[in-house]
Amino acid sequence: MNIGITKESLLNETRVALTPANVGVLSAKGILVLIEKGAGEAAGFDDDKYAQAGAKICFSRQEVIEQADILVQVNATELAQSKLLKKSQWLIGMMDPLGEPHLIADLAEQGVCGIAMELIPRISRAQNMDVLSSMATIAGYKSVLMAANLSSRIFPMMMTAAGTLNPTRLFVMGAGVAGLQAAAVAKRLGAVVEAYDVRPAARDQILSVGAKPIELALETDSAEGQGGYAKEQGDDFLARQRELMSEVLAQQDIVITTAAIPGAKSPVLITKEMVTKMKPGSVIIDLASERGGNCELTQHAKTINFDGVTIVGPQNITASVANHASQLYGKNIENILSLMSNGNGALSLDFSDEIIQQTVVCDQGQVCHPRIRELLQLDSLEAKKEVA
Repeated sequence: MNIGITKESLLNETRVALTPANVGVLSAKGILVLIEKGAGEAAGFDDDKYAQAGAKICFSRQEVIEQADILVQVNATELAQSKLLKKSQWLIGMMDPLGEPHLIADLAEQGVCGIAMELIPRISRAQNMDVLSSMATIAGYKSVLMAANLSSRIFPMMMTAAGTLNPTRLFVMGAGVAGLQAAAVAKRLGAVVEAYDVRPAARDQILSVGAKPIELALETDSAEGQGGYAKEQGDDFLARQRELMSEVLAQQDIVITTAAIPGAKSPVLITKEMVTKMKPGSVIIDLASERGGNCELTQHAKTINFDGVTIVGPQNITASVANHASQLYGKNIENILSLMSNGNGALSLDFSDEIIQQTVVCDQGQVCHPRIRELLQLDSLEAKKEVA
């Protein structure tokens, strides 16, 4: 069984899907890992380290694709679109299946087995494979450093001969993995940290990282959806939330937003009007910018200034911490491969396993994931054909 890794082709993608440490573990199990020359260099892993771990260095992408039974990527979208994959080949990586379901249909048509790492279920047994949590940890950490770099204020209180400097006030919107990590980092740097999440269960988590939970007069009993994510809310709820939140935002120096709904547009939590009421010199880091952003004014992959407020829509923020992000991602991949392994260098899919059921999106020419089938309306189309 051969596993191949090609250079990531997404612009500014510096992570790599497996590190030399992961390769060493796989090699010990009798699995040959093929690495395109230079694939790990941007993350700080050179070819010699891979070779020492047992990998075979290939001089072209095509060589890797031709020899690999399984291809592993960080961002697998471009490779999935390339039409270069072979029938019965596996493709493992992040491929935005809920946002780009037609890509999964194309993979099925090619006869490729697609395994989408974004769909790892939020269950205890799968925590060590959860790439979204791993990458959110990195994003939350880096968002605070970005904000500190852009802010005209320092984070901690300082008492100097020239006077006392009050600490920065930082507010996190969305207390998932990224939000909690951002709150923890900001607290360690000395900021006064507050956080809000629509899910009532998040209150104790906010307190656990040393932040103060902000509570709004809203009905939130049904705010938590599947897998611990926030559920998409109606327009009336969001309008009332914005009204109450405006007063909170006006007091902040830095705001980090992280609210995302899997497969849906990011909810707008900060309107243009709310931004106008914020302090001049304030900074918003919108980690939900890829899906439209939590701030109405956010522009993905851009930093703008509106009425003295700096608004950042980071592009692939985790790639800016490529070495450690690759270590986390590589371990997630190593663990899911271990789940599929029989111990003799062979890998297989056991569809009685919940993790396999929820991550395999297409196999043997068919889109097999129920949610992707629903998005593509495959069942209704097949029913119509049967009637006809």
